[in-house]
Order: sequence, then C-alpha cells, then structure tokens
Amino acid sequence: MSNPSSSKSPLLYGLLACSLGLNLVLLLRGGPSGEVVETVSIEELGEDIDAGEPADGVGTAAAVATPGSAATAPTAEAASGGQWTTLHAKVDQSLARTFQLAAGESGDALSSVFARIYVWDLDLRRDLQAGDALAVNWRIGSDGFPEIAAASLKTQKLGRTLAAYRWQVPGDSYPSYWQLDGTEAPLRLKDGPLAQYEQITSLLKDRPTHKGMDFKTPVGTEVTSPRAGTVTRVNWNWGSNGNCIEIRNNDGVLAKYLHLSENKVAAGDKVSAGQLIALTGNTGHSTAPHLHYQLDQGPKVLDPLNYHGTERRKLTPEQIAALKAEVVGLESELGANAGQ
Repeated sequence: MSNPSSSKSPLLYGLLACSLGLNLVLLLRGGPSGEVVETVSIEELGEDIDAGEPADGVGTAAAVATPGSAATAPTAEAASGGQWTTLHAKVDQSLARTFQLAAGESGDALSSVFARIYVWDLDLRRDLQAGDALAVNWRIGSDGFPEIAAASLKTQKLGRTLAAYRWQVPGDSYPSYWQLDGTEAPLRLKDGPLAQYEQITSLLKDRPTHKGMDFKTPVGTEVTSPRAGTVTRVNWNWGSNGNCIEIRNNDGVLAKYLHLSENKVAAGDKVSAGQLIALTGNTGHSTAPHLHYQLDQGPKVLDPLNYHGTERRKLTPEQIAALKAEVVGLESELGANAGQ
C-alpha cells in the first residue's frame, strides 16, 4: 500500500518550483504591474525606463495623485458625454480619495489632471488638509481623459485660494494654466532644452527609480543644448533609451537626452548654448512621445529645477484682458473667492 503523503510530494514540489520560477520572472521584469525595476547598473541598462506611465505619457500627475499607480481612462459611458460641468468638494483624506468620492469612475484620472496644476505650489501628499475646498470645471475629452477648463483650491497651508484657467497665449503652440493676474501656474526651466512643450509630466521627485524630468511633446520638437559642452556619446543603449545623446557641459555636469527621433550631433562634437542637437521622439522604452532630460554630477543626479532655476511667465496687460474675456463666467462657477 502506497504512502499518500509520498504520492503527493512530486506534485507539491512541482507547484513550488513553478511558483518560485514565476516569482523570479516577476522580480526581474518588475512585478505584477509590468513596471520595470531598475536593479542593474546605469551603464548596463540606461538611465530611464519609462514603463508604467499612463497611455498619454503623463507620469507626474499620476504619481502625485495616486502614489504607486497610474491614472486609467474612464469607461466609454463616461467618455461619451463631453459636457462641461463644475464639481465642488472638500478634501477628504487625500486628493485621490476626494475626487473618487466626487467624480466616481473618473475620479482617479481627474485627480491626476488637477494635480498637474498645483504640484508647483504644494506637496499634494502632505500639504492638503481636511476642509480645504476645491472646484473644477471639467469634461471628458475626445481621448477619454478629463480636461480641466478652470480649477481652484482653497488651501489652509498657504492661507489663500489658488485659481487657474486653461488658455493659449497667442503665439504659443499649446495652452497652459494662468491666474487672472496674468501669472502662469506651472513653473518653467530657465534656458531649458525645449522652447515649446505640452506639459512637464514627470519630475525627479515623483519616482525614486526615475532619474530625470519628462516633457510631453510631439515627435519632431526641437531640442537645444542649454549649456556649451562636448558630446561624449550617442545611442549607447537603444533598447531602453532609443536615440539618445550625452553631453558633458563645460561646468562638468553630464546632460542626457533620451527617446529622440533624430540626433543632430555626433560623439566628439563641440556644442554651444542654444544649439540644436536633436528632435524629440518616442524611441526606446517609452510609452508616449516625450523628452527625458537628465543631469548627473558624478554619482549624484541633479534636479533640473535647481540646476536651471525656474520662472513663471507673466502676461501683458492686453493678454490679461484677453484671458479674462475668454474665461468670463468660469470664476463664478468656481466660487466667489476663486480669484483671491
């Protein structure tokens, strides 16, 4: 008579072996989410693995609104309306939960878009307080993701209300968010690598494994070198970085530009500040067209915000008048204190 336990042993060991093998594969490939974990050296793998970003390439907002997860598009039913509506809510635990309660299935994605506007003034994980009030005039766009025409946040941390309105300055390629006094809501790098871009979608602080700053911009946007320097190498890791360029600036900082569609310089070339060096693309391990811009000083990764410094553009009096005429009515939609 056979021993029942011994007859089960091969099956049990087989299951354990399969489980171990699966866990090893997930570990090497980044886990159940499909995100790649950067566990090998920078030189071997490349500096940027932009996996796990939402389909629209937006990394910053998703990380701020819902740490550890990406924003997902609303369902077809939600996307079919497209009507502008105004939402009012009080902060409940977190920005993500507030929007989940107020906007239902569209809450996570709406939270992400909202966060892009205010990440420059507040740490949205720590600075929001119960009782802070927010308002959003929004709709689902043709791509299935939320669009915000106007937003306000009454923050106890700053003791005032921050309001911003989506508007495209004549001559700009893309709209931005503006306060009624003519101040742009998002910060911009001084002498950055792009003169025009749709949005900064990822900051250095957003993800510990992401070592650069991402700019959402269509394929073919001109990239210039912010500093004079020497091209040290190009295309050193196609699988991860795609077309890429590395320039040692004259101050010793190593600047890296990834996911390009076309390189305009070669290793050994001397470049001047403001010189065209490449066109943006969607090559390598990239989920959407964008530029990954990285700054290294020895083993230390520098924050481009600190290296370049930042500024906020200001509208002219004529442009302010045009802005106010364009968004007339939205201030009252957001609330009486939206402009304060």
